[in-house]
Amino acid sequence: MSSDVAQDRMVLPIGLLIVGFGLLLVAHYQGLFVVPAEAAMGDVYRILYVHVPCAWVALVLYLLAFFAAIGSLWTGRSRWDARVEASVEVGLLLNALVLIQGSIWAKPTWGVWWTWDPRLTTTAVMLVSFMGVLVLRSMIHTPARRAVVTAIATIVAFVDVPIVYMSVKWWNSLHQMQSTPETVDSVMHLPLRMGAFGVLFLSLGMIGLRRRVAEQGLVHEKDAPDLPSPQSPLELDGYQGGEE
Repeated sequence: MSSDVAQDRMVLPIGLLIVGFGLLLVAHYQGLFVVPAEAAMGDVYRILYVHVPCAWVALVLYLLAFFAAIGSLWTGRSRWDARVEASVEVGLLLNALVLIQGSIWAKPTWGVWWTWDPRLTTTAVMLVSFMGVLVLRSMIHTPARRAVVTAIATIVAFVDVPIVYMSVKWWNSLHQMQSTPETVDSVMHLPLRMGAFGVLFLSLGMIGLRRRVAEQGLVHEKDAPDLPSPQSPLELDGYQGGEE
């Protein structure tokens, strides 16, 4: 691949990063300094302007990883395998941020840093499941087999994603219901939506850059020469091991 083509492929991810960062700046300024405090929670609720977008986009990225895993199994092409790896990694980053932000919000609101609430528990299981995908991937050194195992593991881990989304409807939960325009005050709509698109564009930009790194790694791995077969031990005439 020529350097010009490689640079062209970097334009879109970098552009998404810049746009996403700009949207987050505006959204967080609105959420911190413009939108009034919430009637019941006061200023504590302002963390939701980053917590909710991270939660939304984390589920979207896992959905992208799920479709990429199907594409990897269907086509066997390394580009789909690279998309799976990149989507899972960025999704895990957001997943971890969601749990950390949720704990920060829960302490003043619920009085505890953590509780085995259905939404929290299933979200933690989701984090561990997709971490398992990357751990399993790192243990396999044959590219073709690694791609298949990674794709299958990603599909299995994705089973928990709809459970996370529906957990507040299926079980009694301290966690609030899904945020929708009907459940959120109109003054919160703009910063929440800008924050969501900001996190989404940032995440897609990171996935684009990480996918490129993964694709290059797969190419170098494919082109690497095979190691020479080990030679037989050196034998000396008239020598018998263990004798003085």
